Amino acid sequence: MSDNLAPLFSGTRALRRPQVLALSGPDAVAFAQAQFANDVPSLADGHWHWNAWLTAKGRVLAVFQLLRLDAGQLLLLCHDGGVEAMAEQLRRFVFRRKVTLAHADAFAVEAAFQAPARAHGAAFAHLDGGAIELDLGTAAHPRTLRLVPAGTAAYVDAAELAWRQWDLRFGLPRLEASQQEQWTPQQLGLDRLAAYSVKKGCYPGQEIVARTHFLGKAKRSLALLHGDLASTPGDAVTQAGATLGTVASSAGTLALAVLPLDLPAGGLEVAGAAVERLELLDGLAR
Repeated sequence: MSDNLAPLFSGTRALRRPQVLALSGPDAVAFAQAQFANDVPSLADGHWHWNAWLTAKGRVLAVFQLLRLDAGQLLLLCHDGGVEAMAEQLRRFVFRRKVTLAHADAFAVEAAFQAPARAHGAAFAHLDGGAIELDLGTAAHPRTLRLVPAGTAAYVDAAELAWRQWDLRFGLPRLEASQQEQWTPQQLGLDRLAAYSVKKGCYPGQEIVARTHFLGKAKRSLALLHGDLASTPGDAVTQAGATLGTVASSAGTLALAVLPLDLPAGGLEVAGAAVERLELLDGLAR
């Protein structure tokens, strides 16, 4: 791969974009099950999975990690922030459920390109000092996230860019506000992350997701693109002057674009510059 990508960093660095939303109360699991796309009751205590929040039309508002501390405590690690607005909208659906939603702003999020000390796969680990450790990589490409009550790691712009670029390489869409409510889970390749269920009961957008899955109507999905120039979410992906798709997420010279599954042979361009298609990495599903 080209050397114009952000270099991996050593040690631990702070990330500023991710935020944590806490759901607490006896009805936390039931509330999350009714609002989000993945199957929360099947998640064991001490484990996490990818999940998604959709509109009634089945368009993705957010992709996040859902951590189940126990039956009455859930944490949503939202990599693109926005938890205050998310909580405000979700509170409209609480009604009589015994659940509270709050921005857990005491947590700092820290990252390292190294194997976790104790977490493994979907099982997270509680560390000394109240930190929570998460396994965000593979044996070949180890990555660790920690939710730390009193973070001390330094922040470096290039480190956050490097982390975001590896998110994209694993097929994790990082959605800016302009790309929310634009794409279905299938178009964003969330099946690769096991981030939604087609077997659970009703949730916003469930009918659209199930229909697309069972009738095989998904015609577009995610592709990883790399070029010499940075792209912007919303940029058109073209081939011989014809628009084939759209950049949904970008990080410097890497981009995730929604493109046809039966993509014609030929070169691709974004904003008039040539890009190459790269293989997405597997192993981030939990």
